[in-house]
Amino acid sequence: MAIKYRVDAVLDVHQVIELYKCSTLGERRPVNNPDVFRGMIDNANIVITAWDNEKLVGIARAMSDLVYVTYLADLVVHENYQHQGIGKQLIELTQAQTSPDCMMVLLAAPLANDYYPKLGFTHNPRAWMLKSNY
Repeated sequence: MAIKYRVDAVLDVHQVIELYKCSTLGERRPVNNPDVFRGMIDNANIVITAWDNEKLVGIARAMSDLVYVTYLADLVVHENYQHQGIGKQLIELTQAQTSPDCMMVLLAAPLANDYYPKLGFTHNPRAWMLKSNY
């Protein structure tokens, strides 16, 4: 299996929703609201995807000023494709879209708290969040 990564994919919102449902992130995203998902895709300025032939198996969705900070909103890998380095590659390709000194921040899903330190992320307890209705 050769995974292909794309920065220019035209995404079908239902295909993206199906990917989220096949990961733990689907529990915390509005998978029953395609209009919100379309906005999530269209308004992120960095979207990197991973494909197994025509099957979407991973996505990194980020907002960035490209020079100082990138907020990695979602890192999603289909549960059947996890532990193969796809998430790591998606992060590296996301970073490649920015300047070398641009930092990346994220809010980790509970099941991913042990994953991000392995990639060099450090915990910052000073983050604040205003909860959404989703």
